[in-house]
Amino acid sequence: PVMYFSTDYVFSGEGSKPWNEYDERNPLNVYGKTKYEGELAVESYPKHFIIRIAWVFGKNGHNFIKTMLRLGKEKGTVSVVNDQIGSPTYTFDLAKLVIDMIQTDKYGTYHATCKGLCSRYDFAREILSLAGLHAEVKEISIADSKEHLVRPAYAVLDNFILRIIDVYEMPKWKQSLEEYIAEWKEETHE
Repeated sequence: PVMYFSTDYVFSGEGSKPWNEYDERNPLNVYGKTKYEGELAVESYPKHFIIRIAWVFGKNGHNFIKTMLRLGKEKGTVSVVNDQIGSPTYTFDLAKLVIDMIQTDKYGTYHATCKGLCSRYDFAREILSLAGLHAEVKEISIADSKEHLVRPAYAVLDNFILRIIDVYEMPKWKQSLEEYIAEWKEETHE
């Protein structure tokens, strides 16, 4: 069996309806196109898992949460886009899903994000609030941001197939964020 991690970037990011596993792939940038091509290659294997993820955060590496915590502490204010919508997803939850998934023969393509959705702005506010940082969060639009990378405006993935096969149920993003921040506080003694 082959397991391949893909992304919401294989979709255009337009609209306001969550993307399900059967929606037409239409990548909006080079990253999305390479992930799409990777999916096509993996689909040629009869025993494959393609797991599409989005807005991932975890203990290791860089991520949006760590950036917000650092900027909140250093600057006391952060500017965050309010018109990028997605589902924050904790790597710990993804790891539990993978462990359960690889013990099955339920091959195919899956979306695996935490339940619920929010804007990057709302996500940043929740992060700083849970961390107890009293930083100001300013709303800006994608057009007003200094970001040059083209990102999907609507990156919400519908875990439709996961619900059908009932292997593992992803938790709500706020619950996972609370666990992550509690762990961060314990490690940093905040």
